[in-house]
Amino acid sequence: MAKFSENVAIVQADPTIQVEVSVAAPLPLGLNRFQLVVIDQSGNASAPATIDVIVKDTDKPTAVIDMVNADGAIITPPTVSFGQSFVLSGKRSSDAPGDNVAQYRFTLIDVPT
Repeated sequence: MAKFSENVAIVQADPTIQVEVSVAAPLPLGLNRFQLVVIDQSGNASAPATIDVIVKDTDKPTAVIDMVNADGAIITPPTVSFGQSFVLSGKRSSDAPGDNVAQYRFTLIDVPT
């Protein structure tokens, strides 16, 4: 089992890894992105592959936002050309069993430079 720290690679020869979390040391609620880069015997590195893992709250709803194409497929990474419109989707957001998301509030927020 491995305890992950943000932006710190865990290097091993085994192709699988168990992510160790607990109530005392959990992953944050919402989206958590993991990356894998593999290195061959000659030292060549692959392009990074990523997976998004969503940690859900058992009481409050969990918001998930994606950039999608016209068919609703997720665009990864979410990039767009200058001056081009795009679609954001909250479709993967969810709530505790027996409850439903009633409203989606999308906001463009200021990013510090």
